[in-house]
Amino acid sequence: MKINLSANAITVLEKRYLSKKGTKVVETPQDMFRRVAKNIAQVEKDFGGDKKTQKIMEDRFYDLMTSLDFLPNSPTLMNAGKELQQLAACFVLPVEDSMDSIFETIKNAALIHKSGGGTGFSFSRLRPTNDRVLSTGGIASGPISFMKVFNSATEVVKQGGTRRGANMAILKVDHPDILEFITSKQNNEELTNFNISVGLTEEFMDAVMDGAEYPLVNPRDNKVVEKVSARKVFNMIVESAHKNGEPGIVFLDRINDENPTPNYGEIESTNPCGEQPLLPYEACNLGSINLSNMVENGQINFEKLKKTVEISIRFLDNTLQASNYPLKKIQDMVLTNRKVGLGVMGFADCLIKLEIPYNSDKAINTAEKIMEFIQHHSKIYSQELAEQRGSFAGFDESVYPQKGIYMMRNATTTTIAPTGSISIIANASSGVEPLFAVCYKRNVLDNESLVEVHPLFEQIAKSRGFYSEELMEKIAQQGSVKGLKEVPEDIQKLFVTAHEIEPRRHIEIQSAFQRHTDNAVSKTVNFKAEATKEDIAEVFLESYKLKCKGVTVYRDGSRDAQVLTVGDNDKDKDKFNNNQSVQPRSRPQITYGTTVKKKIGCGNLYISVNSDQYGICEVFTNTGRQGGCSSQSEATSRLVSIALRAGLDKDTLVEQLKGIRCPACIRRKGIEVTSCPDAIAKAISSMQGTINDHKPIEEVTVGIEEKILNKCPECGKKVRFESGCNVCPHCGYSKCG
Repeated sequence: MKINLSANAITVLEKRYLSKKGTKVVETPQDMFRRVAKNIAQVEKDFGGDKKTQKIMEDRFYDLMTSLDFLPNSPTLMNAGKELQQLAACFVLPVEDSMDSIFETIKNAALIHKSGGGTGFSFSRLRPTNDRVLSTGGIASGPISFMKVFNSATEVVKQGGTRRGANMAILKVDHPDILEFITSKQNNEELTNFNISVGLTEEFMDAVMDGAEYPLVNPRDNKVVEKVSARKVFNMIVESAHKNGEPGIVFLDRINDENPTPNYGEIESTNPCGEQPLLPYEACNLGSINLSNMVENGQINFEKLKKTVEISIRFLDNTLQASNYPLKKIQDMVLTNRKVGLGVMGFADCLIKLEIPYNSDKAINTAEKIMEFIQHHSKIYSQELAEQRGSFAGFDESVYPQKGIYMMRNATTTTIAPTGSISIIANASSGVEPLFAVCYKRNVLDNESLVEVHPLFEQIAKSRGFYSEELMEKIAQQGSVKGLKEVPEDIQKLFVTAHEIEPRRHIEIQSAFQRHTDNAVSKTVNFKAEATKEDIAEVFLESYKLKCKGVTVYRDGSRDAQVLTVGDNDKDKDKFNNNQSVQPRSRPQITYGTTVKKKIGCGNLYISVNSDQYGICEVFTNTGRQGGCSSQSEATSRLVSIALRAGLDKDTLVEQLKGIRCPACIRRKGIEVTSCPDAIAKAISSMQGTINDHKPIEEVTVGIEEKILNKCPECGKKVRFESGCNVCPHCGYSKCG
């Protein structure tokens, strides 16, 4: 069967999805879809399906994908039927208020990133900066300092061997460190592996509306620290979002009001793009229906859409069973609640085929009609699956009384996710976003470019007789058809682009989809460069009134090019000491160090602490002949090294590590340390000075680093910001995976 793939789709598939031996592609797109279909269909045997049933479902799944009516999230296409077999895209991990929990979570996040997933965290349980650490008598460094450690650890773990991992950080608005959190990404070089969102509460929003104060609460003891003006905090969020699009906002109380498994805990965080609220240790498998393919003869074919919903839900439920998860805890939570997220792509294309402008009331009504239909039939089919396979273990009938649901296979069935790469494969518009451009230029050879024209625009332009190469070139220069006399007025209205749409219309479309979506809707509200802070404040308030679960805004140009930096030794030193960048600097060529021996409960631990001209830069550990928990001490020392080279204060690290207790140490006489981490802390404390105190640096090589945040790091073309993430329409790169 021939698959109708564009040249761009083939490029993306060969670069990211098709199997390779070395650098040679050894799989065709048909092979890939057959590999995935066969792997997912094998799950049928777990529920009594014989080989004939498996083959029938394999062919149905294959047809579903090769028709480009539906595509699963990228990890499924990449990993199904291979050794890794990790099929989920998004995960949430807990961050508890202890050093053990924090570093355990960092380790677990690294495993997830390595397997191709993104991670979300709530840092709201961490005690605030300068709060007392009772176990050690020290002072806490606060959530933002640990976010920097997470960020640095992420930087050194390649996701799936091809790209960096992506993270979401959420802090509740009543945390005492909320003001520092809000401004933590105003420098575009800070926390580069994180999206950040403020978790808003109903109490806070009521105080904003009333012009009142609200309490900041220490999570350690739940005591009120102080009361602050809600409008002052809200205005800070607005100001920072106006500057560079962050933070976004998430309405946590609203999310938990619709939590389908409240007995299993409170939802505190989402995945990196915000569309998937999850409990700690939950993961979710996502997929999207191509709405453009559901339009026939100028109308939506609802019968085809119904059948596509049903087979897609079965496919996604099977992926839950087929996937290998990075942690046993994740597997247990996933199979307890069985959350899947069926969403859509090609919505803008669908509207064009229906001759409905995106920024019209009819578009809003169409969005709601489509999503209500998808939600309804996804629930009916999930019930049918439950009758065959059983309800998810966490099912509670009392949560669904208004829907008359007595069985349910999946705790959630619908999510509107970003579809950066898979929408390129499907040759469809991304998610529920409007068109970003009608035409754009794509590099095809070293110094040549090709004008990429939206296929529906090209079709209409040719049929109505106004197509020309010169016009397409002209449109590619500005990306829009607005104001071009060659383009009929009705076509200008139909092919409206993201920056031409009033921000309120963006929110109204998001709200229409949200009303019939279990989880959340990933969508960006685009603003022109000249948009004011008041414009952004209005959208935030409107998103609350229209019952969205969160919102991300982006003002055109607010994350554009940064300056080229050329520095000598002193300038680099100033940059590092002022903590303007939290990326871990490379290990220097020359270090000065000391090795100390510490007796621990299970032998000896040898700790080497090395410095360069900026201070301590690395820690190594080795156990003696008697052995010991070498993996734990090595993991601690590696993470400490990353944190030090990322600029975290050594005294802060020492305060957090010292006093950690290990039974093997505290039960044996003559042991002067309480654990391996405590031994490392003591070794760091004993090391003073820098390499400059011991040996002069003869030569320091300083490079020139280009920080262009609006360019794709892989193909160099301009990226666009949509659905809460930087994505490249040219090669399929997505910062959020």
